Amino acid sequence: MTPFAIAGVQMHVAALQSNVEAMRHRLDVLMTRFPWTQMVVFSELAAYGPLHQYAQPFPNEALDLFQADARRHGVWLIPGSMFEKTEDGRIYNTSVVINPAGEIIAKYRKMFPFKPYEADISSGTEFCVFDVPDVGRFGLSICYDIWFPETTRQLTSQGVEVLLHPVLTGTTDRDAEIAIARATAAQFQCYVIDVNGLAAGGVGKSLVVDPTSMVLHQSAGQEDMFPIEVDLDMVRRQRETGMKGLGQVLKSFRDRAAEFPVYNRASGTDAYLHTLGPLTVPQQGSKAGVNTADPRSALGVDTTAPHVLDNIPIFKAKTGTD
Repeated sequence: MTPFAIAGVQMHVAALQSNVEAMRHRLDVLMTRFPWTQMVVFSELAAYGPLHQYAQPFPNEALDLFQADARRHGVWLIPGSMFEKTEDGRIYNTSVVINPAGEIIAKYRKMFPFKPYEADISSGTEFCVFDVPDVGRFGLSICYDIWFPETTRQLTSQGVEVLLHPVLTGTTDRDAEIAIARATAAQFQCYVIDVNGLAAGGVGKSLVVDPTSMVLHQSAGQEDMFPIEVDLDMVRRQRETGMKGLGQVLKSFRDRAAEFPVYNRASGTDAYLHTLGPLTVPQQGSKAGVNTADPRSALGVDTTAPHVLDNIPIFKAKTGTD
């Protein structure tokens, strides 16, 4: 067994003032109550909240304080994320990994900002993978990134065994995100540490999922500190023998016969996606996607001719065919 204790901190996040000292206080409380904790993860944008007017240059004073805290407590620390403002004026949603010596050993910029709502936030392009010596391999993913399985595919193909996932979800799709977190753990045979905030930081419901998709812990809607000891030998055995001795999904993907031309932007395979309209915020009374022409016509399909979909009962009912 390779045990490793990871704690998530689900806390209230203010939008109009710094939360850095509140985070540091909770870290002190956590380490007093649960001194066996070896890694601590906060929620997305916990330090300064969800407004990018508070974007910070990197490095900054808050990171200096977090580095000192990691060194003082001897823990790995992922202090959620914060908006980073670069010299050229771009803004990224950025997380760092701080080791127990207080060193920033990795930095990650969110690949999929929540567009169109975060239209002013730039997208990162580099993956974040790091090793905890004598324990295993970890990867970072931020909130909306997990909706795109390609991100986790890349990380686990590089050996990531634990997916650290700071979240800021305060919207009605949190239950869908929880389902995705569980599916991600099973699909990619990894632990998922999903940490949401409260108030301006989200609706809570943080969770830890093991590689069989079992929820080891799920928070409710109040502040919570949840240290969970994970077993990375379980990950390695499941990847070798399959989930419960069944699906060996990583090896099956490795040995696949199929290629996926949709990832070749020049292939034309994704032509349908270009019929969906621009990536914009819906407006009052919007009828986008409603009562529109058959999308097959945009793909050059003769919609007057019999089509494979017309043999499916639901399409027969819609078209009146028999």
